[in-house]
Amino acid sequence: MHENDISKIVLNASIEVHRTLGGPGLLESVYEEALAWELERAGLDVKRQTLVPIIYKGNRLSTPLKLDLLLNDLVVIECKAASKYNDVFAAQVLTYLRLMELKLGLVINFGERMLKDGFHRVVNRL
Repeated sequence: MHENDISKIVLNASIEVHRTLGGPGLLESVYEEALAWELERAGLDVKRQTLVPIIYKGNRLSTPLKLDLLLNDLVVIECKAASKYNDVFAAQVLTYLRLMELKLGLVINFGERMLKDGFHRVVNRL
């Protein structure tokens, strides 16, 4: 499955989660768990809270990063529940993509009143 196909499934599942849970107002972890359930139900391989090692000058640092969801080992998902989108969310996902040598990440801010306003694609131009 291609990254763009996965992205379409994620958008639909995210809208379903946002609508079913009543919109904004919950913790990120609640949205993440519900989204993971929807994505598994849609047939995707979902890994939660995946550790991403950081290599500094050939040395593996003892504190890895932790991304919210990894889908089919291709797409990174970062779930947020902020009242407003912040560009640092995309920078965070781009860092994950670079460290993992992946192309596509998605920031989903469930804190937005309309989820379409909280859905952002992040592309790593390998």
